[in-house]
Amino acid sequence: MSAEAADREAATSSRPCTPPQTCWFEFLLEESLLEKHLRKACPDPAPVQLIVQFLEQASKPSVNEQNQVQPPPDNKRNRSLKLLALKVAAHLKWDLDILEKSLSVPVLNMLLNELLCVSKVPPGTKHVDVDLAALPPTTAMAILLYNRWAIRTIVQSSFPVKQAKPGPPQLNVMNQMQQEKELTENILKVLREQAADSILVLEAALKLNKDLYVHTMRTLDLLAVEPGTVNGETENSTAGLKIRTEEMQCQVCYDLGAAYFQQGSTNSAAYESAREKFFRTKELIAEIGSLSLHCTIDEKRLAGYCQACDVLVPSSDTNSQQVTPYSQVHICLRSGSYQEVVQIFIEDNVTFTLPVQFRQSVLRELFQKAQQGNEALDEICFKICSCNTVRDILEGRTISVQFNQLFLRPNKEKIDFLLEVCSRSIDIEKASDSLKGNMAAFLKNVCLGLEDLQYVFMISSHELFITLLKDEERKLLVDQMRKRSPRVNLCIKPVTSFYDIPASASVNIGQLEHQLILSVDPWRIRQILIELHGMTSERQFWTVSNKWEVPSVYSTVILGIKDNLTRDLVYILMAKGLHCSTVKDFPHSKQLFTAGLELVTEFSPKLRQVMLNEILLLDILTHEAGVGHSGERPPSDLISRVRGYLEMRLPDIPLRQVVAAECVAFMLNWRENEYLTLQVPAFLFQNNPYVKLGQLLAATCKELPGPKESRRTAKDLWEVVVQICSVSNQHKRGNDGRVSLIKQRESTLGIMYRSELLSFIKKLREPLVLTIILSLFVKLHNVREDIVNDITAEHISIWPSSIPNLQSVDFEAVAITVREVVRYALSVNPNSHAWLIIQADIYFATNQHSAALHYYLQAGAVCSDFFNKAVPPDVYTDQVAILCQFLREIDYKTAFKSLQEQNSHDAMDSYYDYIWDVTILEYLTYLHHKRGETDKRQIAIKAIGQTELNASNPEEVLQLAAQRRKKKFLQAMAKLYF
Repeated sequence: MSAEAADREAATSSRPCTPPQTCWFEFLLEESLLEKHLRKACPDPAPVQLIVQFLEQASKPSVNEQNQVQPPPDNKRNRSLKLLALKVAAHLKWDLDILEKSLSVPVLNMLLNELLCVSKVPPGTKHVDVDLAALPPTTAMAILLYNRWAIRTIVQSSFPVKQAKPGPPQLNVMNQMQQEKELTENILKVLREQAADSILVLEAALKLNKDLYVHTMRTLDLLAVEPGTVNGETENSTAGLKIRTEEMQCQVCYDLGAAYFQQGSTNSAAYESAREKFFRTKELIAEIGSLSLHCTIDEKRLAGYCQACDVLVPSSDTNSQQVTPYSQVHICLRSGSYQEVVQIFIEDNVTFTLPVQFRQSVLRELFQKAQQGNEALDEICFKICSCNTVRDILEGRTISVQFNQLFLRPNKEKIDFLLEVCSRSIDIEKASDSLKGNMAAFLKNVCLGLEDLQYVFMISSHELFITLLKDEERKLLVDQMRKRSPRVNLCIKPVTSFYDIPASASVNIGQLEHQLILSVDPWRIRQILIELHGMTSERQFWTVSNKWEVPSVYSTVILGIKDNLTRDLVYILMAKGLHCSTVKDFPHSKQLFTAGLELVTEFSPKLRQVMLNEILLLDILTHEAGVGHSGERPPSDLISRVRGYLEMRLPDIPLRQVVAAECVAFMLNWRENEYLTLQVPAFLFQNNPYVKLGQLLAATCKELPGPKESRRTAKDLWEVVVQICSVSNQHKRGNDGRVSLIKQRESTLGIMYRSELLSFIKKLREPLVLTIILSLFVKLHNVREDIVNDITAEHISIWPSSIPNLQSVDFEAVAITVREVVRYALSVNPNSHAWLIIQADIYFATNQHSAALHYYLQAGAVCSDFFNKAVPPDVYTDQVAILCQFLREIDYKTAFKSLQEQNSHDAMDSYYDYIWDVTILEYLTYLHHKRGETDKRQIAIKAIGQTELNASNPEEVLQLAAQRRKKKFLQAMAKLYF
């Protein structure tokens, strides 16, 4: 080692482990000391926090000379920072348990997308369409890691999270938190939309029978230093960290089981799949044993999942296991034997077998059914609640709020049952003094809460009461009850208005907050808030749940309400109404918004209009999801209200763009083109991007039958969409061809972002409008100079054939948009042969020939009654023909060249009966004779000798023979693909 190098090493080793906070990432970047930093395991910053810092620095926006904020540049420094983040994750062995605990959803999404990028997964590729077995090990492992994280994140987001107690309000911190929250929700929305695909990818991974490898710090260094070796050592079977097949399958089975278990709440059949995956996980853990290096499964949680699955999907072998109390309760609930559930709970009050949480979940389930209109369950709810309350009392817990609610109006039957439960839940001779004391105190408190002395006498004269309380205590209690003045029971007053509901008795704040989170009854929400504000004036109860989300344009106005109770009530009604609308619980959403409207009408015209707008949106969604989906036209009143919203000129009204988008989509779907083109006010066209887009689409639909010269609106629509899909010249692809997945490529010059345009398109279902949009994007896709295979579409000729500034269009985004739009269009009408041809052309243009053939065949099948009729020539054109002899002029040159290929016609002789061209059959006979293939030559001779192919036959016979063979061939091909 040279003296200079020795001095450098000495200086490096003498440095503090953690450089100054302001420049430590630059220090690691310039000195390449990351590995040494990680080996020393510095507590500050922790390794996972390094990932956050690296990615934050790499994704910082830049500012140009005009002080305009620009996306982060794709330069060497930023690429190095992203690579450092990947190396830290590699140091942690890509352990999702560690990464998920310390990284937010947006950061982890960014990190795993970078891993996909360096692992050579092309942007925009659907993982479900790739063959994992054919991919390099590191590429396959990157896809598995991303999709495992995706379904784990979906499952985790479904769990309730207790809201942290807010500190002093800081505007910049709140804005940052709101931005991160919105970004997280956007990512979760995408993950949920792709959940089915992620599950299919992981199911396919379970069929792999080879070990996989994941990138290490060394392989990542090789990628950075020598990009030319990407297809060499970094992707071969021995590079990277080895993940054994059993370990990979164990983790995938566990994650799939959790995903299926979550789906079971809406699809009971999913519990069977969850049970299968969890039990397979247990088997794999037993197989791996102590040899596991990378498979970390929470075995306690796994055991809980297995036990839950045993309850929900009991084994069919009843002799192999004893029926547990869980299974008994579940069987009774499924069969509607609710009285048996009550008896099981009473018996469990003695044995304490069932966990309290399980008993409460059963009560919640029955409460929900009762609230949905099953009044017969009211009595069952009281009985189970009484059983749970007695269990709580025996274990020293407080009385639940549900019991207080259900016991507000006692009667003889309720008290008789309560005394029965108390008697059967305690064995006086064997019970401890603490159990006896708890039961005695409970009975005394019940008596003190009763208004009617007759009911007090029923309890005080009961054998259990006499046994637990001494004579002096009983006498003192009865005297106290006789002397007290009668109280007025407020709850007997009939409820006539939202404002007339009184608050109930005081209970524990935590229990009330829990009820506040669960309730969707506006009157009950108000009652709970009155009780909470009566207990404390220091809390802001609109912050109780972090799941309550109100758009910032609304929250600014709502949080400005001075009265704390009114502010909390309006905010929660709005948040719950929006949530119910999102999950398509339209009846409850309507109740919540109607209550909110009644509440704000008295004091805020601005919020009144907000509530009216949300009710309009709700009515549109309700109609579209109900009778509108089957083609029933909306009532004229609803159309008038939509027009009224579009023409509204009230100043300072907070508006959500989604309301305008839904209104315009509604008008387009019900062909209100005349209104959109002729009657929309000019100011609305200029100020609302969705109205402008809708008017251009409506006008294009109207002008479509006319001459090409009159299609001025089509040109305007083209220019608007081109501008939306354009990017600044400063955002070009790098010289190495690499595009960062976290680069912000959307232009702000258009009337809306491309993602907003795509969301709007997915609200449409009018065939002509979707056809126009598809043809526009197809034309835009075909305009690029390097296109090899054009995509065909209807009405494509109405668009301009060139773009002045071709370099400004983000053609990668256009290609992704085309795929998304055609996928959505086929979900609206899967039998549109024109849209199926577009999908097939897209696959053919990207060299996915098998998928392309699938859709070409499907397009032919839907328009020919499964090939029982001739496929129209505008469907199977010469560009689409799948056999040389299908062409109008048979392409013998291509046919003969294909037949000469030695590796292309295994078992092709089984298709000779489908060939009707005698020249091709004669060439086959010659070819087999030349190769000495006697058997195949005989098959060809037999095929050519069929009488219906005789050249002397009339033209009608020859055409009939050809048509018959076309039909049989296409049906045979379809059976292979459908």
